[in-house]
Amino acid sequence: MFFQHVYDKSLAQASYFIGCQKAGVAAVIDPKRDVDTYLEIAKQNNMKITHIMETHIHADFLTGSRELAALTGASLYLSDEGGEGWEYEFDHVGLKDGTSFMVGNLKIDVLHTPGHTPESISFLLTDTPASPEPVMFFTGDFVFVGDIGRPDLLEKAAGIKGTMDAGAHQMYKSIEKFSTLPDYIQVWPGHGAGSACGKSLGAVPSSTVGYEKIRNWAFRFNKDENGFVKFLLEDQPEPPKYFAMMKKLNKVNRPLLTSVPALKKLSNKEMLDAMSKGVKLIDTRLKTEYAKGYIPGSLNIQGNNSFATWCGWFINYDEKFILLADEKQLDDLTRKLMRIGLDNIMGYVSSTEAYVKEGGKLETVPVINMDEFKSVMKEPNVQIVDLRNATEYRSGHIEHADHVFIGTLPKNLDKISKDKKVVILCQGGDRATIGYSILANHGFKNILNYSASMNEWIGQGNPIVN
Repeated sequence: MFFQHVYDKSLAQASYFIGCQKAGVAAVIDPKRDVDTYLEIAKQNNMKITHIMETHIHADFLTGSRELAALTGASLYLSDEGGEGWEYEFDHVGLKDGTSFMVGNLKIDVLHTPGHTPESISFLLTDTPASPEPVMFFTGDFVFVGDIGRPDLLEKAAGIKGTMDAGAHQMYKSIEKFSTLPDYIQVWPGHGAGSACGKSLGAVPSSTVGYEKIRNWAFRFNKDENGFVKFLLEDQPEPPKYFAMMKKLNKVNRPLLTSVPALKKLSNKEMLDAMSKGVKLIDTRLKTEYAKGYIPGSLNIQGNNSFATWCGWFINYDEKFILLADEKQLDDLTRKLMRIGLDNIMGYVSSTEAYVKEGGKLETVPVINMDEFKSVMKEPNVQIVDLRNATEYRSGHIEHADHVFIGTLPKNLDKISKDKKVVILCQGGDRATIGYSILANHGFKNILNYSASMNEWIGQGNPIVN
């Protein structure tokens, strides 16, 4: 048996390439959309991809299953569980609880494990030449390392009312099914630490059934279904705005993108003309570089592992946008955007140089240090705005700080004072700089950015309340 774990740090998303070396055939589980990764693995190992499998209709990324099928001729093996409204709307091999099929000499057994979503399934793998006993369990968003999938996304992100509580009770039953598996079976989940698909995912890439029974909180509610449901639903992080669109695009027929597109380099005039028509300029530079000088009207979303997630909060799927990015980063950034279906990139500019050379004036971000922040706090008519998520805010914040989650800031501008001096902060400064660029674009002139934020505040032993 051949096995390779493929991990996308930007979305904390795992996919899997499994193959039968004797038969020269392989399957890919939950592929990301830039599928050249799997084609290269197949090429290097002289295998043909014949099966493409999904654990459920994903909300956090746009799968590359159909792109990979178009390029390889492989068949799609997808869930037919969940009932009306949960059907994939394109051709596939339908899977139900108890379905079995072979990938060469590898046996795949399907288990229906609802809770995260009604149609969720997991794959139990047996390497038949080695042993008649199963060895790997691919759980998707069912069981993670140290956590389990959240059942509230359908209601909170996709607006499907009444699914949250029902999903939590389904998850309890699925956990009981998981508990009957042998302790030695390896658990390979669909996500790791940093994913919004759970609230306390572990950073270790895999686990075992036995280890999860000991370590995972979900197995501590023996015969206490209501306690399990309550704990599962409380303190879940805000689901990113783009999740609703992913649910739709992963279910329906959509345009395919079978290669990473090359972006057009725009002139300064083309950039300014587009911006004058409402096209967003996404400045992907480090927050420190942005603060030193930025093009008015641009939005700072750093090109790090959180890039796609924040773009999904602030870019609509029907609008074009421009990137300001170093040319060496373009392939990486384009891939990150592909993975959540943000394909309407009009082009890019590589720096602010042409803008300045042709007479444009850069603006700067008023970043303050902790001593300056403490001084400002003593002044009358000052508003402190904490841009972290609700769980972070509740766990400890600066006294009298108002809470406005950064993802919802554009809809809550009325909560930011235009009459007071306003200091914004987050945990480490990234979200505060996004927030500053949003507020500056909406005409706020009174904003100070305490960029070191709560990391420094708490690290220096300053008081917090919760």
